[in-house]
Amino acid sequence: MYHKLGIAAAALVLAVSAGATEIAAQTTPGAATAAAATTAAQPRTITFSEAVEIALRQNGTLRQAVNAAALDTVSVRQQKMQFLPSVSFSTSGSQSYDRSPTSVGGGAGNTLTSGLNAGVSSSYLLYNGGANRANLRQAQLQQAAGGQDVERTRQSVVFTVASNYLGLIEAQEQLRVRRETLASEQAQADQIRQFVNAGRRPIADQYQAEATVAQAQLAVVQAQRDVELAKVEVIQTLQLDPRGEYVFPAPATGATQMADIAPLQTLMEQAFARRVDLSARQTELDAAAQGVRAARASRLPQVSVSAGYNTSLNSANDLGVFDQLNQRQGGSVSVGVSLPIFDRGSAAAETQRAQIAQDNARIALENQRQQVGLEVRRASLDFAAAQEQLRAAQAGETAARLSLQATGERYQAGVGTLVELTQARATFAQAQSALVNARYNLLFQRTLVDYYVGSLDPAAVPIGR
Repeated sequence: MYHKLGIAAAALVLAVSAGATEIAAQTTPGAATAAAATTAAQPRTITFSEAVEIALRQNGTLRQAVNAAALDTVSVRQQKMQFLPSVSFSTSGSQSYDRSPTSVGGGAGNTLTSGLNAGVSSSYLLYNGGANRANLRQAQLQQAAGGQDVERTRQSVVFTVASNYLGLIEAQEQLRVRRETLASEQAQADQIRQFVNAGRRPIADQYQAEATVAQAQLAVVQAQRDVELAKVEVIQTLQLDPRGEYVFPAPATGATQMADIAPLQTLMEQAFARRVDLSARQTELDAAAQGVRAARASRLPQVSVSAGYNTSLNSANDLGVFDQLNQRQGGSVSVGVSLPIFDRGSAAAETQRAQIAQDNARIALENQRQQVGLEVRRASLDFAAAQEQLRAAQAGETAARLSLQATGERYQAGVGTLVELTQARATFAQAQSALVNARYNLLFQRTLVDYYVGSLDPAAVPIGR
């Protein structure tokens, strides 16, 4: 049901790989020993609840979303620091060489003078048109949107695990049906062989029965391959070591006792209220509005206050070091006002960019809301169709079972033909497979409804109940 084309392609690759492995095992010394060691290794059992926990811890997409949210937290902290004054310490040293005539004898003398300047300065922005407050609010809103995206990613991971687990359970059920069909065909073939030996049936019936058994064996092999490929999907979702061996037990599903869903309008109202990705787009729109406010603030005047303190010393001075540092102190306090008159269009360009970003955020919100409504509507229709499919499959399986029973009795009584019996058995096998498909399709559609409504969590997944 899920990704049949991809599974079929992967099945072909697996078949070729299996054949190559078998040949290598027959021709390479020690290959049988290595295979025995691999078989002897104890597989790891992972239940559905454990699979969800592993995926929430190891899934790469979710980890990247968490890292993106962490970057938003850093941005908020950086914007908060903009409200604090800046403080800096500076120092500089100098040496000067002076060659001047001396007072005694009129000869030239060499003088080396050293100096040191040190100071502390601080500045504080009193007003910049509210740009700092707008930038902080924008960063906070982006942080909130990032957290909402992380939550939606968590729901997506849970949904992927659930759908892959459903695919695995269905594959296991299909394998069970194929094995039961094979056992039934083998028993029927043994009975026909006895009829042929007793002269009650022609030899052609025995050959046809043996051919049917061979087809049933092939169906079992293909079903086993589908189970292994479904395990690969789960392993990939959980980011497990592909070299390991794993067992995924099937939890109780209770598909036939599944309750109905709410009406479509109720589901849409719930989705519009609960979908965190829809809330994230609204939060991003609010953040874009703060970006427009910050861009417009660049046209307003800026007011700042600055203060500084410094001292110096010079080796040419007769005073001591501490006396010089004490006597040659200086400080200043200033208030500055900056009013932009012509900035070559920078403020206008930034404002226009911010407005375009705001419009894009509004479009993204509208598209997301439209997508949510269509997803819920489609999921509701698919769930109703899945319910009808299950009812039809149950009725078809019952009818096929009764038909097979009647056809078998006719054949044993010598009234029916083997062709009729073979067709009845094939119809019953198809009905059983269709019933398995319908049961797990209903489970999948119910999980899909919860996912699209935004209420999906590990405790609410139907296969985990």
